[in-house]
Order: sequence, then structure tokens, then C-alpha cells
Amino acid sequence: MTSIRLIEPGDGRALSDLLVRNRAFLAPWSPIRADGYETVAGQRTDIDLVLEQHRRGGTVPFVVLDDDGQVAGRLTLSGIVRGSFRSCAMGYWLSEDRTGRGLATRAVAAALGHAFDELGLHRVQAETLVQNTASQRVLARNGFVQYGLAPRYLEIAGRWQDHRMFQRLRDDPPVPVPVPVDR
Repeated sequence: MTSIRLIEPGDGRALSDLLVRNRAFLAPWSPIRADGYETVAGQRTDIDLVLEQHRRGGTVPFVVLDDDGQVAGRLTLSGIVRGSFRSCAMGYWLSEDRTGRGLATRAVAAALGHAFDELGLHRVQAETLVQNTASQRVLARNGFVQYGLAPRYLEIAGRWQDHRMFQRLRDDPPVPVPVPVDR
């Protein structure tokens, strides 16, 4: 069964390998990164940064583990706000060879459990490029509903692109536990 766990400094090599191997697959969905981001050193620097943000309470950076316990991608709860808002944003990616099997669906379900049960948040939001129907299906399977469209929301693949905006509220009706999907 897919699981998520807090990212660790030792994950730099596995993440670097995934990013290099999936460069073309991830490019249409990703911001343009600085040179060196995909390297082991670049990933270790990024991990140090997100773990510091985690220590300050602003983010929860996970790795997604496949059924064999291997790192298959990342999922991050970011922009965590407390007080009367109690909200965060969720973003994730998987290696192309791990897509289509329910891994992302189960990882998002686990992260929602963490956001609502461990962090006590009220709302988790996620945005997708308009054409990213695969991620939209993952969100729908986890009870997210679209609540808007944000024109030119994020600079992705070198240009400002429109995004569909989704949210899941803590008190939304429960959804069935996602089950594995055979390829």
C-alpha cells in the first residue's frame, strides 16, 4: 500500500534520479528551476530548505513511497495558516512509471488525513493546470470540489498559465478509501 513519510536528507539521491529520469514528463507541469535543482546537491539543498520550513510550521514535505517502499515522488502541504483560516495548499508529483496505479490517489488521501487529523486544519486547497485531467481525477477521488478558475495563476513551463482551483473541507462528506488501481 502506498504511504507517505516526512522527507529526509538522505532522499536527495532518489529524488534527483527521479527528476532526471522524468524531466520531459514533468516539464509541462513544473516551473522552470534553477540550474542544478535536479542534482543530488540541488535536492539536498531543497530538502534542507523545506525541512527548515517544516520546523517553523509552514510546510509538511512528504515523499510518496510506492508499494515496494521506494521513493516514487513528492507531496507537500505548504502555506500552512493557523488561526481562524486553518488552511494549506497541496502539491504533488509522481514518477511517470508510477502513474495510473492509484499511488497519487492514496498519497493524497493520506496527506488529507494528516492535514485534518494531525494538523487540525479546516481546508486543503490544490490547483491544477486546466488541461491536467489526471490530477483533477486524483483530487475528485479524494472529495475535492472545484471552486474557481484562476487566470494566469502560476508561471509553469515558462509561461503564466490558468489553473482550476479545488478544495476539500474537513467537514465535507467522507469519501470511500481509495483502493489500488491495476494498470
